Amino acid sequence: MRFLLNKPFFSIILRIMFLLPYIFNLSSMFAFAEQTPPTTSLFGNNTEAEALLKWKASLDNQSQSHLSSWAGISPCINWNGITCDNSGSVTNLSLADFGLRGTLYDFNFSSFPNLFILDIQNNSLSGTIPHEIGKLKSLFAISLAQNNLTGTIPSSIGNLTNLSILFLFGNKLSGFIPQEIGLLESLNELDLSINVLTGRIPYSIGNLKRLLALHLLQNQLSGPIPSSIGNMTMLTDVSLYQNNLTGAIPSSVGNLRNLSILYLWGNRLSGSIPQEIGLLDSLNALGLASNALTGGIPYSIGNLRNLNSLKLSLNQLSGPIPSSIGNMTMLTILSLDQNNLSGFIPSSIVNLRNLSNLYLSYNKLCGFIPNEIGLLGSLNELDLSSNVLTGGIPNSFGNMTMLTTLVLSKNNLSGRVPLEIGQLRSLVDLRLIENKLHGPLPLQMNNLTHLNTLSLAVNQFTGQLPLELFEGGVLVNFSASYNYFSGSIPKSLKNCTSLYRVRLDWNQFTGNVSEVLGVYPHLDYIDLSYNHFYGELSLKWGGYRDMTSLKISNNNISGEIPPELGKATRLHLIDLSSNQLEGTIPRELGGLKLLYKLTLNDNHLSGAIPSDIKMLSNLETLDLASNNLSGLIPKQLGKCSNLLLLNLSGNNFTESIPLEIGFLRSLQDLDLSCNFLTREIPRQLGQLQKLETLNVSHNMLSGLIPSTFNDMLSLTTVDISSNKLQGPIPDIKAFHNASFEALRDNMGICGKASGLKPCNLPESSKTVKRKRNKLVILIVLSLLGSFLLVFAVIGALFILFKRARKRKAEPENEQDRNIFSILGHDGKKLYENIVEATEEFNSNYCIGEGGYGTVYKAVMPAEQVVAVKKLHRSQTDNLPDFKAFEKEVCVLANIRHRNIVKMYGFCSHAKHSFLVYEFIERGSLRKIITSEEQAIEFDWIKRLNVVKGVAGALSYLHHSCCPPIIHRDITSNNILLDLEYEAHVSDFGTSRLLMPDSSNWTSFAGTFGYTAPELAYTMKVTEKCDVYSFGVVTMEVMIGRHPGDLISTLLSPDSSSSSSMPPIAQHTLLKDVLDQRISLPRIGAANGVVHMMKIAIACLHPNPQSRPTMEKISLELTTKWPTLPKAFCTVILGDLF
Repeated sequence: MRFLLNKPFFSIILRIMFLLPYIFNLSSMFAFAEQTPPTTSLFGNNTEAEALLKWKASLDNQSQSHLSSWAGISPCINWNGITCDNSGSVTNLSLADFGLRGTLYDFNFSSFPNLFILDIQNNSLSGTIPHEIGKLKSLFAISLAQNNLTGTIPSSIGNLTNLSILFLFGNKLSGFIPQEIGLLESLNELDLSINVLTGRIPYSIGNLKRLLALHLLQNQLSGPIPSSIGNMTMLTDVSLYQNNLTGAIPSSVGNLRNLSILYLWGNRLSGSIPQEIGLLDSLNALGLASNALTGGIPYSIGNLRNLNSLKLSLNQLSGPIPSSIGNMTMLTILSLDQNNLSGFIPSSIVNLRNLSNLYLSYNKLCGFIPNEIGLLGSLNELDLSSNVLTGGIPNSFGNMTMLTTLVLSKNNLSGRVPLEIGQLRSLVDLRLIENKLHGPLPLQMNNLTHLNTLSLAVNQFTGQLPLELFEGGVLVNFSASYNYFSGSIPKSLKNCTSLYRVRLDWNQFTGNVSEVLGVYPHLDYIDLSYNHFYGELSLKWGGYRDMTSLKISNNNISGEIPPELGKATRLHLIDLSSNQLEGTIPRELGGLKLLYKLTLNDNHLSGAIPSDIKMLSNLETLDLASNNLSGLIPKQLGKCSNLLLLNLSGNNFTESIPLEIGFLRSLQDLDLSCNFLTREIPRQLGQLQKLETLNVSHNMLSGLIPSTFNDMLSLTTVDISSNKLQGPIPDIKAFHNASFEALRDNMGICGKASGLKPCNLPESSKTVKRKRNKLVILIVLSLLGSFLLVFAVIGALFILFKRARKRKAEPENEQDRNIFSILGHDGKKLYENIVEATEEFNSNYCIGEGGYGTVYKAVMPAEQVVAVKKLHRSQTDNLPDFKAFEKEVCVLANIRHRNIVKMYGFCSHAKHSFLVYEFIERGSLRKIITSEEQAIEFDWIKRLNVVKGVAGALSYLHHSCCPPIIHRDITSNNILLDLEYEAHVSDFGTSRLLMPDSSNWTSFAGTFGYTAPELAYTMKVTEKCDVYSFGVVTMEVMIGRHPGDLISTLLSPDSSSSSSMPPIAQHTLLKDVLDQRISLPRIGAANGVVHMMKIAIACLHPNPQSRPTMEKISLELTTKWPTLPKAFCTVILGDLF
């Protein structure tokens, strides 16, 4: 929702408004002039002339040239912008759009006692409004709008009691609106919008009983809307949007029976919409969106029969859409999206025959889409996405022939797309993703020649795409992934030269890939993976200079990789794996400096790896496995310092492993298996302290395994089989737990591992050991007979005692069983495996510690890596009723979200109790932020994606789980990142699992520095506590450290309740607060950073009810970032409020 101001048009209207009263009073002025002899010459007043010339002289040279007509002694003769009365006194100073630059400090207001109109709108005046302006006692209208004026509105403005129009909008005025504004009882129009005014709207404003228009929009006003607004019964237009107003909408607003426009959107208003809103029967536009309003939509709203626009989106409204909404037959825009509305879409909506825009998305509406919607023939845009609607798409939709946008995504719609959809010839945007639609697309869709966006992904569509589907040639975004489409891509797709994003992956498309696509100069992303395309890659791929992602894996593409691909310098990702490609890897790929993932595995590529690979400094994944590559592994690979995965297996590489591989300090997965590598394993590989998986099997490596491998404690999986290695294996867990298959077929390795012989001791040691063993045997045999009888008696007594005790303790110990049954595994066996994998929870395997327990990394026998959280004894001594506890574990274990760490289960034992989770590779967000090296790699795009992921996870827990789950401990330590820097929220529900009925549930929760302030006095945990913690973490990600000091300064009790902004917000640049270890964000990321920081500030609001919901936050973060109105380097902290 936006307020658009046509400034030139508005300026013309303003001048007409200013002149009308003057024109209407000309006759009386002339009459007065005839009756009263003029006290000054008709040539003008010397005092006024001198005052005007003095002010002119204070302006800059260019401004003075614009006032060149101001010369001589009479301002009444040919002085531009000056009008005089019959007595020669200046009555009208109209200098709008004169390009004046200067101040008002030298303007002598007391020299103009008869000034009726002062219009200096749309210039470049700066400085403050002088207090002396209050001396213009005859003033009827004043406009200082659209300048660069600063400072406060002077209280002397209250002296202008004849004022009818006061326009100060579009400046940089700050401070409070003075109480004296209430003295202007003749005022008809008041516009103070688009400034930086703070504080409350004064109660005295209710004295302006003649006011017709009140515009205070786009300021930083706070506090409630005063109830005295109900006294201003002549009001026709109230625009208070985009401020920080709080509290409820006053019921006195029902007195404004003449009101035509009421815009309160973009504030922090709470409470319910008052029933009295239904009394405003003259209302044309009602905008209450982007607040925190709760409760239902009042039934009385149906009384607003003259309403054209109703916008209630982005609130927390609940309950059904009232059927009375059908009474508002003049409605053209109805926006109820992004709330918690439930129930059916009312059939009475059919009465809204003038409706052009209907937005009901992101609610909880259910049932069928009513056929009656199809009767809304004037509809241009219809968005019903992200609800739980069922049934089919009504055939009646074909009647909405003016429709340009139809969004039905993310529902449970089924059936086929109706043939009648082809009648929507004006359709520009059609989105049907994530439903259960099936069958082929109707041929009638060929008629949709204006389609700009077509999204069909994640359905069950079959058959071929209609041949003329893209005949219009204007398609920009096309997604059909995850369906069962077959056949070839229509040739008409070549005509769509504006194509930006294409996803056809996971279908059964066929055809020659070189003939499918045309020339798309704006193409950014294309994914044709998992289809049956064949043919060769065209040279034209190099012409896609804006392309960032190219995915054509798992097809039948043949031929060579075109060197021209190296010209697509914005590429971040190339995946051509699992095809029939041959030839060499072009050296030109080394010029793709932004590339972070290159996947060419499972092809027939040959030749050597080009040495130019060293230029790919951002590369994180290089997978060239299962090709016919040969020669040496280039030592230049050691320059790719960001590599996380290097897979060269299944090729024909020869000679030694280059020692430079040991320089890849970030490497986590190294696979060189199935080659012809010889000589010893270089000792430098032992420097790979982050390596988790190592496979050098099926080569001809010889010699000893380097002793440096003993330091590779992060290693979890190893395979050295089928080589010529000898000597002892490294004394680390990865080798101890390796299967025999992973170690077999070598020359003579030994050590503590399955199937290996122990390493031989020196001969002298054997002799000494043999003699010592004989002595021990003699001693044991002599003592054995003596103690045999004693042991037998004691043993019998012990067995009897144990049986008796077991019978007694059986009811008490029933809860000691484990609950790994939810995994379909034997609990006892898994318990033993985990204890063994961590060597009785040895600190060497510790990867983190929290308030409830310590986290260990465990590699299971099947080589599955898990994270094990061993609970502190204090947390397990008083476990709740076991069955209830097991039921809750089952609920949490069934939670599935891409940004939530998967919980496998829980095991309780007398000795140890622990939770078992999915293992996430990079570790905690805090670890990355606090590491200088990793923080530099953690660029702005990655940071923005992490915050988006966390928001999605919390939105899921709060709004998609039934009942909702409150995390209670969102910190940077409980957010884990995988290899792709995808965020995974961990430890969700842990405290809820441990103590659902304890005092801890309603007392303290979370980690100091992240907990919401209200917990100190309410002792109640709500979703808004998680929102607060999310705000802290978001700010921490942006500034690179815990933001405790910044939060306390920005959001101290004084600054949150006072109208004045803290000095740090007014004078501190945002760029100076951000993480200084990485360069400033570029244009796209800069928009995101500012938006994220604004959201963080909103999340940290002291009033929990004023914080946004995680659902709202997640939604905002998935939309396009708003464009900054000014340069990023000039954004101050105050701009975030």
